[in-house]
Amino acid sequence: MARTLDADYLVVGAGAMGMAFTDALVDHADVRVALVDRRHGVSGHWLEAYPFVRLHQASAFYGVPSTLMGGGQLQHRGPEEGLQERATQSEICAYYARMLDRMVESGKVEFLPNSEYVGDRTVVSHVSGERFEVRERCRIVNAHYLAPSIPAEKPPPFDVVGGARVVPVNSLARLDVAPSQYVVVGSGKTATDACIWLLDRGVDPDAICWVRPRDPWMMNRAVVQPDPAVFTGMAADTMEAASASRSLEELFLRLEEAGIMLRIDRAVMPTMAKAPTLAVWELEKLRTLENVVRRGHLTSVDRGKLNFADESVNVANDAVVVHCAADGLKYPELVPVWRPQDITLQAIRAGFPCFGAAVVGYVEATRQDDHDKNRLCPPTGFPNSKADWARMNLRGTQAVMSFMSEPDIKDWSSRVAINPARIPPGHPGSPALDDARERLAANVGPALAKLAELAGAP
Repeated sequence: MARTLDADYLVVGAGAMGMAFTDALVDHADVRVALVDRRHGVSGHWLEAYPFVRLHQASAFYGVPSTLMGGGQLQHRGPEEGLQERATQSEICAYYARMLDRMVESGKVEFLPNSEYVGDRTVVSHVSGERFEVRERCRIVNAHYLAPSIPAEKPPPFDVVGGARVVPVNSLARLDVAPSQYVVVGSGKTATDACIWLLDRGVDPDAICWVRPRDPWMMNRAVVQPDPAVFTGMAADTMEAASASRSLEELFLRLEEAGIMLRIDRAVMPTMAKAPTLAVWELEKLRTLENVVRRGHLTSVDRGKLNFADESVNVANDAVVVHCAADGLKYPELVPVWRPQDITLQAIRAGFPCFGAAVVGYVEATRQDDHDKNRLCPPTGFPNSKADWARMNLRGTQAVMSFMSEPDIKDWSSRVAINPARIPPGHPGSPALDDARERLAANVGPALAKLAELAGAP
């Protein structure tokens, strides 16, 4: 017999977005939440991430709205001296464990780990087999609609034959015998992390083969910082570049010239624009890798051979092939966040899913009409191509203009560290910030019109 949960909301997924939504909701409404996750704890995919991973953005931009992740400190040594701190995997997981304790201690949240939502308002424990149900009045919150795939939990998207040695990136830190060659497969942040980790541990650049199906555009971490003058300056530069561009290629080249976008090989025009942040020191290390294979996606790996659709490439017989090719970002259909059957968490502003989920939680706590909520929080999606990136920034800017037109949301978001564009109450301001705000205001209208044109969006 199933136990009935005393809950007003059933939040399915205790990763970054589910936690941010729940935190904002319970802090602004007298409600009870049942929080469910298939893993043994909160933190989502971070529980299974490779051990040398760090946030690619500042810690201050990640987490839940009530509590700053880390100390909001600048790094005082190392290659990123002067930039905001970035949390490690263990720090991220410890932070979310503390946030769960806070929620549970409030008496408003019950956590069901190792459990699966099976539909029909029913949750089943993977461990005990116990079944739980929620009443009809309980709203279902889909917090795993955008849940990423990671190499630790997904097999490589190519065949492995002939005794080839293929390992997920998680296993890289646990090798006990060094091969004569490493083959890193993937184009995104995980692959760049793997390459830099190998180089930092003394692997010769010539001993690394990088299979890069598509070249990526990445954002310069130095301009994606919590300092209002820096972040607003980046936004103003982006809008200026967009308003002056006649094509997507010209837009990205202008962004590169402005120091916003980075590409590894300046002789190649990237086609991928998921745009995680990258530091200049990382870029310099990646540019030491000359054995880059651009033959599309791997079809199979054999001992001593990489097979593509039209040809093969020889590698060392003892090569370790590092699988970094899981499709981290997801691109499902955009749907209204509020629907009769559920609340579906999606990106609400460009590039910062934790803040978007927190906005949805705050709006859910403070508004009654679902139509009005959807007006305030239209979904933006994640980018893959250059056109996607333009479309995301168009939609994301429009969404920010929508919800920031509400005085209470504007006031709340100015006090929330995970809001990347916030100017905190009492901020002293500066000539640089004044200039950035003026340029942003002057260019945002023309830029949105041009982004819509370039992206083929209404």
